[in-house]
Amino acid sequence: MTEPNISTPLPVVILISGTGSNMLRLADLARTGELPIEIKAVISDRNATGLQAAAALGLVTAVLSPKQFADRAAFDKALAELVASYQPQLVVLAGFMRILSSQFIRPFADRMLNIHPSLLPKYRGLHTHQRALDAGDTEHGASVHFVTEELDGGPTIIQARVPILADDTAQTLAGRVLQQEHRILPEAVRLFASGRIRSAQSKAWLDDQELAEPLQVFSNTP
Repeated sequence: MTEPNISTPLPVVILISGTGSNMLRLADLARTGELPIEIKAVISDRNATGLQAAAALGLVTAVLSPKQFADRAAFDKALAELVASYQPQLVVLAGFMRILSSQFIRPFADRMLNIHPSLLPKYRGLHTHQRALDAGDTEHGASVHFVTEELDGGPTIIQARVPILADDTAQTLAGRVLQQEHRILPEAVRLFASGRIRSAQSKAWLDDQELAEPLQVFSNTP
């Protein structure tokens, strides 16, 4: 793999639907120079509170509501065009709560990451924390993966694991998992920006070696 010139920050577009805490973590690390990226825009499908926080940091923000479009395909096409207008080399889904179709995914194939609150392939989709509790799992966590047309099914790059405590609720578990999301999403972005991680042949490759298992981060903090 040819190493990119990391003296030039990697242009990134981030998609959010909520408070954007993962986006803010990336923005903070980019501001201090700890992450070699330039956030070109933060885009949401609604008037998310995270957009206000992004604007306060001087970031470009945009809202594109699905209600403006006749169907999902039309929305995804418009969203892809909006994202492409910022010429990103990486797209990050940081709490973006819409299922995206091939209309959006294909233009950004192999250069789109998603943070998902479970230890994939477990618990794709929603309500992951409650599902882990209901299953009696002893650990839970978060995963960063390349986005493909399969829901939460692209090659996983890195995971963080947290123990499930006897008195955990979905809310307390979610809080601890979110802390770990703030660790692993920047690391995955850093690996991509430095040219160390890539997606090819439906697999993740680290330093030109197939990543047989996701990188692991453990938290023993209650």
